[in-house]
Amino acid sequence: MKKLQIELVVAVFIFFISSGAAFANQSSVSLEAPNSVERGTEITIKVHVTHSANNYFHYTKWVSIKVNGEEIARWDYGKYKYKRPKAKNFTKEIKYIVTDDVIIQAEASCNIHGSKKRATKKVFIK
Repeated sequence: MKKLQIELVVAVFIFFISSGAAFANQSSVSLEAPNSVERGTEITIKVHVTHSANNYFHYTKWVSIKVNGEEIARWDYGKYKYKRPKAKNFTKEIKYIVTDDVIIQAEASCNIHGSKKRATKKVFIK
């Protein structure tokens, strides 16, 4: 009888883990920054991250921002609650001084499904 209960608990656990993956998605991002600025202006770059889960098994593993191909910010996350993002959908931001036209790229990756797509934003000097 006890063995049957253990097997049932294990089966239910496996069902919930596997069914969660069926509704899962890749981490995706969108960028928020001005279209054009005066040379030398400090801008705020916001990366909005969207993901279907934020738990021990399934979470956004990292978020990265690059300017003209060079990484200027990166946030790495882990499976433990204190290392995971605060929510399944969240925003990160960073300040950057624009001295020339720039191409900003952001990307996030799910620990299981990877990245949906890199977001790109161009900021031009007026």
